[in-house]
Amino acid sequence: MKSSRLIYSLFAIACASLLGFGYYLQFVKGIEPCPLCIFQRVAYFTVIVLGIIGALHGPLGIWRRIYSGLICCAGLAGAGVAIRQVWLQHLPPDQVPECGPGLNFMLNTFPLSETLKMVFKGSGECAQIQWTFLSLSIPEWSLICFILIVIASAFHTFRVQR
Repeated sequence: MKSSRLIYSLFAIACASLLGFGYYLQFVKGIEPCPLCIFQRVAYFTVIVLGIIGALHGPLGIWRRIYSGLICCAGLAGAGVAIRQVWLQHLPPDQVPECGPGLNFMLNTFPLSETLKMVFKGSGECAQIQWTFLSLSIPEWSLICFILIVIASAFHTFRVQR
């Protein structure tokens, strides 16, 4: 049970650290997140919540698989959003969609289904590369992190309990 608690705590701490760095870039460096970045933040936040609940519960058996499976699903969703943004960032400049309205405006004006369609269609702001580290953009790093979350949670889901 201790190892499950530790693993779920690590999921929560890792994602909280990633979100903290995202907020640092936003509030200290002035890099505003695009709608796809916000959806990736929601996926990280979901992993944090599931990680905290899993760490408190210390699940065994089927519950360990449920928590790890849900974390894997959140990681897959985040990876899907990150893949979309990486794709947008690598489009030729003449194929990048024009900038659209902000996420708050879309959520307040359009039904949720329409807002989701517009967000995943992407906009020019989602294609901008505003920060890089080791030649990788924020969504590329986010994709790497989501892949690691998926691998770790899948491993934890299917590992044999001793």
